[in-house]
Amino acid sequence: MKKVILGISGSIAAYKAAHLTRLLVKAGAEVRVLMTESATDFITPLTLSTLSKQPVLTEVRSESAWNNHVEMGLWADALLVAPATANTLAKLANGLCDNILSAVYLSARCPVFVAPAMDVDMWRHPATRGNLERLQAHGVHIIPVEHGELASGLVGEGRMAEPETILRFLEIFFSKNNLLAGKKALVTAGPTFEPLDPVRYIGNHSSGKMGIALAEALARQGAEVTLVLGPTHLRPSNPEIEVVPVVSAQEMYEACMPIFPTADIIVLAAAVADYRPKSVSATKIKKKETDMQIELARTVDIAAALGRSKQPGQILVGFALETNDEEANALAKLEKKNLDFIVLNSLRDTGAGFGHDTNKIAILRRDGSKTAFDLKVKTAVAEDIVTEIARAANPEASKSVLSPTHSTDFQ
Repeated sequence: MKKVILGISGSIAAYKAAHLTRLLVKAGAEVRVLMTESATDFITPLTLSTLSKQPVLTEVRSESAWNNHVEMGLWADALLVAPATANTLAKLANGLCDNILSAVYLSARCPVFVAPAMDVDMWRHPATRGNLERLQAHGVHIIPVEHGELASGLVGEGRMAEPETILRFLEIFFSKNNLLAGKKALVTAGPTFEPLDPVRYIGNHSSGKMGIALAEALARQGAEVTLVLGPTHLRPSNPEIEVVPVVSAQEMYEACMPIFPTADIIVLAAAVADYRPKSVSATKIKKKETDMQIELARTVDIAAALGRSKQPGQILVGFALETNDEEANALAKLEKKNLDFIVLNSLRDTGAGFGHDTNKIAILRRDGSKTAFDLKVKTAVAEDIVTEIARAANPEASKSVLSPTHSTDFQ
């Protein structure tokens, strides 16, 4: 492990910091702990000093001494803020510097990780979402929150990830041999829009969140990622991910075909329209007194085309969003498209599918085996899927990090 600064802010989840500190030390990390003033209301500095075997800093100045936040920022291999409250996230996102934790953050040259902890409505608030997006744009790594009972008594997203999950996240990130290093990945994401006239189209409600999260997760494991992205305002925060914007199914197909032959991993997460208007009007179609009929034609089947061309060693992953006979339909698609495994989700599951920050999936494999997962945020779902990809791509290398004790199946 590495030299880790653990920053603790004022959340009830701060009580987990003692266990997290112990796990980090046990894993071989040298840990220095910073606490905001409000964090000391939930857990004492003495407890964390005893566990870390280092003094705990709660202020920029201690009596007559100045705690050198610049030196600490240079010392660390990682800055981990856990728990990170909505207030602390807002300060970090906007560069506010009024405590030792935010001062060290602004001085840090190392990777920064935050494990948010707050109530479900605070987590979903647009201000919080904006702060998270801003932090991600600054290169901060967000450790996904978990779904469950919250301090308010409500049930939903916002629980801080468990200490074991946080440790796994850091271990995978700092793995000397990134599991997918040297691999090239092609990911499709978002909807496609099939034009009817210059102002109208046939489309769907896909936001692209799931595919973008997958591209990010693949890149974190060292893959060189190209993201073919349908029409959405969302973009990955990792600047190393190459984004190829497209609109229609035909454009997505034409973008994928030249990339596919050299790709080791292909993840087809886009919601591609199955049909398009057979003819497209050059001018806006005017409303008439009579009904209108639109003749549709099949779009190109991207998954089938790639499946037919798949070479040994390539891993092809598809998605199946179903509303009925879910497993039967997904297994038929798995076989027909020549996929290595398929990710199934159902619109009958609350919180899954289009437009949500969460998803509930099952992975179905060619050997007939299946792994089902609980409802999770899409960034955590992406980690689950990439874990499966890494096992398929390099089974031996993945055993040490992705063994049962090092799973990224965030529960």
